[in-house]
Amino acid sequence: MPPELVLPELTLYSRPGCHLCEQAHAHLLALEYRFTEVDITGNPELEHLYGQDIPVLAAGKRVLIKGVFSKGRLSTLKLLLVREARGQHSG
Repeated sequence: MPPELVLPELTLYSRPGCHLCEQAHAHLLALEYRFTEVDITGNPELEHLYGQDIPVLAAGKRVLIKGVFSKGRLSTLKLLLVREARGQHSG
Protein backbone atom coordinates (compact mmCIF):
# COMPACT_ATOMS: atom_id res chain seq x y z
CA MET A 1 0.00 0.00 0.00
CA PRO A 2 1.55 3.38 -0.97
CA PRO A 3 2.40 5.65 1.99
CA GLU A 4 0.03 8.41 0.83
CA LEU A 5 -2.89 6.04 1.36
CA VAL A 6 -2.03 5.41 5.00
CA LEU A 7 -0.81 8.81 6.16
CA PRO A 8 -3.34 10.68 8.30
CA GLU A 9 -4.59 14.17 7.46
CA LEU A 10 -2.66 16.51 9.75
CA THR A 11 -3.22 20.06 10.97
CA LEU A 12 -0.57 22.77 10.84
CA TYR A 13 -1.34 25.49 13.39
CA SER A 14 0.32 28.76 12.38
CA ARG A 15 -0.08 32.52 12.10
CA PRO A 16 0.65 34.99 9.30
CA GLY A 17 4.11 36.54 9.28
CA CYS A 18 5.71 33.63 11.14
CA HIS A 19 8.85 32.60 9.24
CA LEU A 20 9.02 29.22 10.99
CA CYS A 21 5.39 28.60 9.95
CA GLU A 22 6.20 29.47 6.34
CA GLN A 23 9.20 27.15 6.42
CA ALA A 24 7.13 24.33 7.96
CA HIS A 25 4.45 24.78 5.29
CA ALA A 26 7.05 24.57 2.49
CA HIS A 27 8.70 21.45 3.95
CA LEU A 28 5.34 19.71 4.43
CA LEU A 29 4.45 20.39 0.78
CA ALA A 30 7.86 19.21 -0.42
CA LEU A 31 7.48 15.95 1.50
CA GLU A 32 3.91 15.46 0.22
CA TYR A 33 2.18 15.52 3.58
CA ARG A 34 -1.60 15.84 3.62
CA PHE A 35 -2.42 18.74 5.91
CA THR A 36 -4.75 21.62 6.57
CA GLU A 37 -3.28 24.89 7.77
CA VAL A 38 -5.16 26.70 10.54
CA ASP A 39 -4.43 30.32 11.46
CA ILE A 40 -4.64 30.61 15.25
CA THR A 41 -4.89 34.41 15.18
CA GLY A 42 -7.99 35.66 16.99
CA ASN A 43 -8.98 32.22 18.30
CA PRO A 44 -8.51 32.37 22.10
CA GLU A 45 -8.56 28.59 22.56
CA LEU A 46 -5.98 27.92 19.84
CA GLU A 47 -3.85 30.89 20.96
CA HIS A 48 -3.83 29.44 24.48
CA LEU A 49 -2.97 25.92 23.29
CA TYR A 50 -0.40 26.71 20.60
CA GLY A 51 0.47 30.43 20.70
CA GLN A 52 3.88 30.00 22.32
CA ASP A 53 4.83 26.95 20.25
CA ILE A 54 3.84 27.66 16.63
CA PRO A 55 4.19 26.18 14.20
CA VAL A 56 2.53 23.06 15.60
CA LEU A 57 1.79 19.92 13.59
CA ALA A 58 -0.97 17.76 15.04
CA ALA A 59 -2.94 14.63 14.28
CA GLY A 60 -6.28 15.39 15.90
CA LYS A 61 -5.43 16.49 19.46
CA ARG A 62 -2.05 14.72 19.36
CA VAL A 63 0.84 17.17 18.90
CA LEU A 64 3.51 15.63 16.68
CA ILE A 65 6.03 18.47 16.23
CA LYS A 66 6.27 22.06 17.39
CA GLY A 67 8.79 24.78 16.75
CA VAL A 68 11.39 24.18 14.04
CA PHE A 69 10.43 21.63 11.36
CA SER A 70 13.51 20.45 9.48
CA LYS A 71 13.09 18.23 6.43
CA GLY A 72 14.99 15.49 8.25
CA ARG A 73 12.70 15.67 11.26
CA LEU A 74 9.61 15.60 9.02
CA SER A 75 10.98 12.67 7.00
CA THR A 76 11.51 10.68 10.18
CA LEU A 77 8.01 11.56 11.37
CA LYS A 78 6.55 10.45 8.04
CA LEU A 79 8.19 7.03 8.37
CA LEU A 80 6.85 6.67 11.91
CA LEU A 81 3.33 7.67 10.84
CA VAL A 82 3.38 5.17 7.96
CA ARG A 83 4.53 2.36 10.27
CA GLU A 84 1.92 3.33 12.84
CA ALA A 85 -0.88 3.42 10.27
CA ARG A 86 0.16 0.10 8.71
CA GLY A 87 0.20 -1.47 12.16
CA GLN A 88 -3.38 -0.31 12.77
CA HIS A 89 -4.55 -1.64 9.39
CA SER A 90 -2.98 -5.07 9.69
CA GLY A 91 -4.78 -7.28 12.04
